Amino acid sequence: MNVNEHEAQQDQGGEDAQVSTGAPADAAGVPEAAIPELVIISGMSGAGRSTAAKCLEDLGWFVVDNLPPALIPTMVELGARSQGNVARIAVVVDVRGRRFFDNLRESLADLAAKHVTRRIVFLESSDEALVRRFESVRRPHPLQGDGRIVDGIDAERELLRELRGDADLVIDTSSLNVHELRAKMDAQFAGEEEPELRATVMSFGFKYGLPVDADLVADMRFLPNPHWVPELRPFTGLNEEVSAYVFNQPGAKEFLDRYAELLRLIAAGYRREGKRYVTIAIGCTGGKHRSVATSEKLAARLAAEGVETVVVHRDMGRE
Repeated sequence: MNVNEHEAQQDQGGEDAQVSTGAPADAAGVPEAAIPELVIISGMSGAGRSTAAKCLEDLGWFVVDNLPPALIPTMVELGARSQGNVARIAVVVDVRGRRFFDNLRESLADLAAKHVTRRIVFLESSDEALVRRFESVRRPHPLQGDGRIVDGIDAERELLRELRGDADLVIDTSSLNVHELRAKMDAQFAGEEEPELRATVMSFGFKYGLPVDADLVADMRFLPNPHWVPELRPFTGLNEEVSAYVFNQPGAKEFLDRYAELLRLIAAGYRREGKRYVTIAIGCTGGKHRSVATSEKLAARLAAEGVETVVVHRDMGRE
């Protein structure tokens, strides 16, 4: 089953909270009154919330599905009293009305006042992908009422707009299957020690659209396109010949140096603000040559500075 069928089915479930526990969290060295680590999973219906939650459950998180937002602080307090047995909690919430959203906002403010470390993971997807997913399981969108599926998607996207802006990690599942989404969640949460900052450097082609989960976007189309060099056209930015051609162009090395310096400044600010994830999108026309070569070089710079970095070439091989 892929993300679309599984998630669209899950979004039609009942309203009662469903609690599931993965492998017990390691209690060694956890103080009796320790406040557990908290992750809030939200996002568009049909975008993969249940799959993301299942991944955290398999990693040993205590997972609560469909918990009313007003009860999140209570859940954290119960975890703090568990003598370290519940050190990591993941809560799946959706927003189906204005009062529901107001409760979530109040809960987040309460958590901040109590200095609870919380992260928000937001699952995003394109309208086209969401429509296809709900149609494939022949179920309505939970907010469409008497209207069309797209009406429900529009209403939900508007309700979630503020929460998406507050998210620490946005994952676009438009072109992901279940296994690819799990791999992304594993890459962010499977490590035993939490790094200060994790970065995804993503190459892409502007002709295929901007990545919706990008925090920062750089445009490499100011450099000559290797596509118009016959001997380089069949290769990608992963090939040394293409990379050398790109970085021998005027301005290429200077751009890399200055952009890396800018990212160093931004990363310091992210750390101060408690943001742990950043997606840096590097684009060119087709996402095959210039953006790929630059992404590889930039990722190496970030890794050398202690930033845990993953490289994704979204559109390479798509032409």
